[in-house]
Amino acid sequence: MTDTPEEKKLPVHIGFIMDGNGRWAEEQGLKRTAGHKKGAEVARLVIEHAKKRGIKVVTMYAFSTENWKRPKAEVKTLLDIFRKYMNEDIKELQKQKVRVSFIGDREKFPADMVKRMNEIERETAAYTDFRVVLALNYGFRDDMIAAIKKIAVDILDRKYLISGINEDKVNEALSTHDTPYPDLIIRTSGEQRLSNFLMWESAYAELYFTPVYWPDFNEHDLDDAIEAYGRRNRRFGKVTI
Repeated sequence: MTDTPEEKKLPVHIGFIMDGNGRWAEEQGLKRTAGHKKGAEVARLVIEHAKKRGIKVVTMYAFSTENWKRPKAEVKTLLDIFRKYMNEDIKELQKQKVRVSFIGDREKFPADMVKRMNEIERETAAYTDFRVVLALNYGFRDDMIAAIKKIAVDILDRKYLISGINEDKVNEALSTHDTPYPDLIIRTSGEQRLSNFLMWESAYAELYFTPVYWPDFNEHDLDDAIEAYGRRNRRFGKVTI
């Protein structure tokens, strides 16, 4: 998993921080859960459009480690939405030969959801043209702690010395080890921060912030973000001469 210094007009990997569902619903006079349900529909449409545009990998920040702190009723609704998505929407992705995988600590989810995640990954593992990564109960800090523990065990097992720790070793220990670094991170709702999302992997990603709430985000908004990416000069710390 390495960055390439070449400027690319089309990002290979886009990460989405899908923010603003609750605020969208409240401004519509609806319950926050209505925003999450609408957001799930938008995720499906955005994934389809990204595939049409030739994007190879899409990572959706669907549920962070901090989201468990939300009201129980809201968390329950989110879990129900994830179940429905995994049992219905992902079946359509499977028909299109899309590889679907999950990052994050899935063991905190109910057993039926964990079973379904494992099934989806197994059933779609052979597909290579387009990949969707769903970040569920994901937080970069937790992922990095897990990676540090794995590296420590490898050293204790004498697989390599402390001096052998490098960027590649860290990459191999992270849950994102088999995906390319994101080229573009899109965050909706006007907030301008990464919120514990792919922070190691996004070191040289282009960041795109839009005031549009996620439930209002559409194909044209994605096109605008991709076009903005294409106008940027990615130097990766080097000087363009």
